[in-house]
Amino acid sequence: MNDSVQMSSADTGYYVYCVAQLSAAQAITGERVPPSIEENHGVELIGNGQLAAVVSQVLLSEYSEEGLAGKLTDASWTAIRAMRHEHVVEFFAKRTSVVPLRFGTIYLNEDRVEEMLATQESQLKTILERLAGSEEWGVNIYSDRQVLLDNITHVSPRLREMTEEAKKASAGQSYLMQKKIEALKVDEAKVEISRAAEQIENRLRSFSEGATRLRILKVETTEHGELKAKFAFLVRKSKFADFQIAAETSARELHEAGIRIELTGPWPAYNFATV
Repeated sequence: MNDSVQMSSADTGYYVYCVAQLSAAQAITGERVPPSIEENHGVELIGNGQLAAVVSQVLLSEYSEEGLAGKLTDASWTAIRAMRHEHVVEFFAKRTSVVPLRFGTIYLNEDRVEEMLATQESQLKTILERLAGSEEWGVNIYSDRQVLLDNITHVSPRLREMTEEAKKASAGQSYLMQKKIEALKVDEAKVEISRAAEQIENRLRSFSEGATRLRILKVETTEHGELKAKFAFLVRKSKFADFQIAAETSARELHEAGIRIELTGPWPAYNFATV
């Protein structure tokens, strides 16, 4: 654990990273824990019963609701603290099951943290039991628009059928059908992306303990293409190899359509640990 600087209790509050079983958390804190959100105030535990909150002290002048709102307007300050928060949560999550709390969870004093552990004990224990032996994995689905449009007549069942009919039609009818096929390409591309996302979700769901579709807050474009869908899956460590093979199978099947799959993780199970 990091060395802490002693401060007046009236000046400080407690920043909470996650909740774990007390015995497991105590064993982990014997290791070298990453720097806390404010490096000169070390990570510590506040226990109540069989549970422990992983915390560090922070100045309330900076981390009160008003103070924190002002700090969050500084992108550099926010990025550094968010990274430190994540590193602490990941450190514990790699070693035991944790209920990760969102960035910016502050309690005014130790009693408030203990009260939270007591009042939410049943729910926290249920979540920890569910997460035991599991990890969260992210799946991002990207589309290369031009590749998909170039190949959509082979990928879309509807356009494949229309193309075959056009080959058998008279010259005039064939021309009109080809024009119609061209006009439908963009719409069919959207249909194919939706179908592919549903196929991937259903296939990977069968190798997981839970799945959720995440919101895309803005259009993201990477070397993989344009982000079209995001999922989070709760996967047992013992079943991850099967989960990975299923993702790779989908990736091969959808390669011709210009649809790419990106697997990320493991992450603390934020999307399956709502308190």
